[in-house]
Amino acid sequence: MKIQLAQIGKKFNTEWIFRDVSFEFEEKSISAILGRNGSGKSTLLQVMAGNLHPTSGKVIYTHGGLNIGGEEIFRHLAMVAPYLELIEDFTLHEMVKFHFSFKRYLPGYNNSLVTDLLGFPAMKNKQIRQFSSGMKQRVKLVLAFLSDVPLLLLDEPTMNLDKTGIDWYLELIGKFAGNRTVIICSNLHQTESAFASKALQIEDFK
Repeated sequence: MKIQLAQIGKKFNTEWIFRDVSFEFEEKSISAILGRNGSGKSTLLQVMAGNLHPTSGKVIYTHGGLNIGGEEIFRHLAMVAPYLELIEDFTLHEMVKFHFSFKRYLPGYNNSLVTDLLGFPAMKNKQIRQFSSGMKQRVKLVLAFLSDVPLLLLDEPTMNLDKTGIDWYLELIGKFAGNRTVIICSNLHQTESAFASKALQIEDFK
């Protein structure tokens, strides 16, 4: 999946969050969107995910040599973000089953392998509300990484993870990111996205 931003701008009321962003996220690469908290990283990522419409400019999606319309991009991506919540009343087993009723598994994976990869198989029949914040973040990451999609959008992916959890996240990147386009929003560049091949500094577009 290649994504081209062509003079993208977004404003709320009269305030521009960013403007005239032109950038290309190359196919099968890992890129970062960097900036301080509140600088507009998440807003740009939501525009790219099709959750928000840009005020100006356009986003061009290309996959396998074919253009993909913005209204169809949700079929081709998985996203992890602090503002995207899990369903608290579901058990882990139900949450996994629900997610993969909309997304296909990567080849070779299934429901039972998800809990194995998470590292807490004994929790599969516990409600999500009983999970710690770090466990919830692990669930979000596994659901995204095991979805058979060409585009992964990760907004602050190490939020609520301890040192062991961050090492686990880096293992996921090494194992599952190689053949996909991965875009990471971060203000912790050395931790979350130091391996990115290129970076967009959102504060350059104020």
